[in-house]
Amino acid sequence: MSTTGANADPLAALGSLPGVAESVESVRKAVDRVYGHRIMRRRSTEITAEAALRGARGSAALSGADWALEEVRRRTDFSGDAEARVMGAALRLSAEAGQLLSIWRQSPLRVLARLHLVAAASNGDEVGRPRQAGEPVDEPLIELPLPHAQEVSGRLEGLADLIITGTSASALVTAAVVHGELLALRPFVSHNGLVARAAERIVLIGSGLDPKAICPAEVGHAELGRAAYLEALDGYVSGTPEGMAAWIAHCGRAIELGARESTAVCEALQRGAA
Repeated sequence: MSTTGANADPLAALGSLPGVAESVESVRKAVDRVYGHRIMRRRSTEITAEAALRGARGSAALSGADWALEEVRRRTDFSGDAEARVMGAALRLSAEAGQLLSIWRQSPLRVLARLHLVAAASNGDEVGRPRQAGEPVDEPLIELPLPHAQEVSGRLEGLADLIITGTSASALVTAAVVHGELLALRPFVSHNGLVARAAERIVLIGSGLDPKAICPAEVGHAELGRAAYLEALDGYVSGTPEGMAAWIAHCGRAIELGARESTAVCEALQRGAA
């Protein structure tokens, strides 16, 4: 996404794209429904914990580790094969995201570096910083052309400036752009998808749309499927109004599905308490 030009708030301009206002309203209603559930008054901490677990499972599925939820609950060691390490990274990011809210608005690049450090769980020189020219990127499920390191640096700075300056754009639009930009840039040598989805979660929490983190968009992205996810990402990367609107709508639908998931958890807890 271009972050330069006469428009001082390019994120807000995306709100006028066809269908975006409808997506924003639909997301708000879905989130309000789950927050209004009677079980939330007494057991919101449990809902938050369950949403974090399910969100991590969904994010890992999109990065190639599509495990059953009960398998994620059962396992304690995530240091084995590649899929286990992906799942472990997703779980660590899910736990970390809520701890970084106070830093995000002041220093989003610092938060992104921290997220990569947590995901990679390594002390390598390439961890926790944007990739440099010539460094390979391990992101096999995203086959888009890889921007040059210099372009990555400039676009990250532009994205950070928008977040620090603030925007009148909705939480959905802001979260979708942060998510899409990080996927398009793949600024780190690994774990970019996991980091992008964790950053989306941070925006949704910090914006006040989902302050208790009970509407895991990652669940919805996984439910909609990897093919639809990548197709919508193609729209974002195209930069066309239609493509951008389609990506924002896709992210909106994912949040709605995350809210539906937590509503089902609320219903199950309510039945158990009856």
